[in-house]
Amino acid sequence: MNNLLELKNITKSYFLEKEEFPVLKGIDLKFNYGEFVSLVGESGGGKSTLMNIIAGLDSNYGGDVYLEGKSLRNDTEKKMDEYRRKTIGFIFQNFNLIGHMTVLENVKVALEMSDMSKKEQIDRCEMLLKKVGLSDHMHKHPNQLSGGQKQRVAIARALASDPDIIIADEPTGALDAENTDDVLKILDDIAKEGKLILTVTHSDKVASYGTRLVRMAGGKITEDKNLREKYNQKNNNNMKLHPLSFVNTFKMSYRQLTYNLKRNLLIIFGSAIGIFSVMFMLGLGNGIKGYMNQQISDQINPNVVQIIKGKNGTDMSEINKSNLSDNDINKIKDVKDVKKVEKGSMVMQPSIKYKNKSQQGQMMQTINATFLSKNVKYGSTPVNKNEVMLPSSIAKKMAKNQKDLVGKKVDLSFVTIKNNNGSIPMNRSVKISGISDGVSPAMYISYETLKSMYQEKNVTLKDNFVTATIKGNVDKVQPAQDAIKNIKNSNGKKEFSITGAGSLVSTLNNYINLAVYVLATIAGISLLVSAIMIIVVLYISVAERTKEIGILRAIGLTKGNIRGLFFSESILLGIFSSIAATGVAYILQFLINFAINGSIHYDIIQINPINIIYVVVIALLINLFAAMLPSGKAAKLDPIESLSAE
Repeated sequence: MNNLLELKNITKSYFLEKEEFPVLKGIDLKFNYGEFVSLVGESGGGKSTLMNIIAGLDSNYGGDVYLEGKSLRNDTEKKMDEYRRKTIGFIFQNFNLIGHMTVLENVKVALEMSDMSKKEQIDRCEMLLKKVGLSDHMHKHPNQLSGGQKQRVAIARALASDPDIIIADEPTGALDAENTDDVLKILDDIAKEGKLILTVTHSDKVASYGTRLVRMAGGKITEDKNLREKYNQKNNNNMKLHPLSFVNTFKMSYRQLTYNLKRNLLIIFGSAIGIFSVMFMLGLGNGIKGYMNQQISDQINPNVVQIIKGKNGTDMSEINKSNLSDNDINKIKDVKDVKKVEKGSMVMQPSIKYKNKSQQGQMMQTINATFLSKNVKYGSTPVNKNEVMLPSSIAKKMAKNQKDLVGKKVDLSFVTIKNNNGSIPMNRSVKISGISDGVSPAMYISYETLKSMYQEKNVTLKDNFVTATIKGNVDKVQPAQDAIKNIKNSNGKKEFSITGAGSLVSTLNNYINLAVYVLATIAGISLLVSAIMIIVVLYISVAERTKEIGILRAIGLTKGNIRGLFFSESILLGIFSSIAATGVAYILQFLINFAINGSIHYDIIQINPINIIYVVVIALLINLFAAMLPSGKAAKLDPIESLSAE
């Protein structure tokens, strides 16, 4: 039958530069279930070093350790974490309880790596705390307990996962005589249950209490004797244990956050400012863009766009050169969501003569669906032949009362080019059908009237623009515009561009978006500042919790679990900051919109769910990035050095 634990020729040295200092010089020991072994010797004799090797905290040694006949020498780090989790329970001289956890939570932390339900975990913790006489103290924090009570908590924690081996380092070193007797009695009862108790002690009282005494000096075993019969009982540990789960990692991080609540509220506040700033800027951009589009849409039909054949729809010379064929029109008709296409034409510098007054306009174009009937100030649009509509800016220079011009005959004239060979004057007597409100400086005429004027002079009217009506809602306009602008000729060059208000809306939106993104980026700098703040705070947290990290590694948490704790803490800070920022952003949005709605009748701040999701995701990614270095440092901490940290 294999021994529970066997040490074969264990050696260990420390090096100062190239000089070797042997600490363990060939240790051979065997231990079994039901033993209460006291390891005694002077300080520096190698006792603690040997216990660290047995505990799986130190793998840099010579020789071999066998657990029930199986060597641990070449086990992976993952296997050693599992070994500590399932096989070893620690009782420390300085108790090493985790300050931000209650007594119950300190005991339960080992069970959070089990398959037990939450109720089963709590029931077991309450049973163990009752066993060590602390059933009335389980909801207190460690700083509310006496030294003897803290050691009892440490014993209950060591027993939580029902390990086969309990390692007790000076378990009574910080206790008075009465508490020492109580703790020794508890340890003896544990040995009776079939566990192996290994105690490191300087106390003769503790050394004589166990079933076996092992004395060390100079890195060797100098005495190994049985004081009394070991207990003939084998511990049967059937508990299923595994690394700390994702959910329990977050729960542990949440407990840490709430324990240092004041400091963490300041961090949340600082981060929330950055998140709120970006949300607010995006919401302001949405509102300004929507307001500008609304104002433009009040003057034009947003679902109708003007198209020319050329590169630049805002260049008048380009528009004059434009001439769209029936083939071009068919290409535009084939674009998705284009409902219909109307021919149109434009002439420059038309003149109007009424009685003895003449006025020259900037341009005249055929009436089309881009013009809204509500922009007619007096009269109506020129739907009949030989009618023209004047802008208010011209009409008021021709008559004191613009309305009196409606129905009056005027002489319309302009000059056109015939086949690029000389100019041809065009003129006709037309009736003023109406006066526009002056939003557009153009005169308007029907396509049929303009075409007949050209035919009269034997000149072909160039269709230098067309209007396309986009079906469906306004969201389909921009994709349709982009599709039209991406139509290419046989040489692979783009053929069309958007002119008129449609191009202005698109350009204006681009400028607004650019301005918003710049402002949001500037606001986003505060997110980077909060990231630096989180990095600093987490580094401080690593330093403050070094011993806690050592304790958690000792009870079986993996490096990944430790890294996950700090990542979880950072993510939780990001989540709480995002919630706070979102709440403030919506409250401020309501207040601002309420305050100015009476004057502009529009919600100027429009924070939408996409903005929220976008900013929160960015903030969480920044928090994750901020946690990388501190969490990596925490995971790399040596458990032995961490446990000895002050």
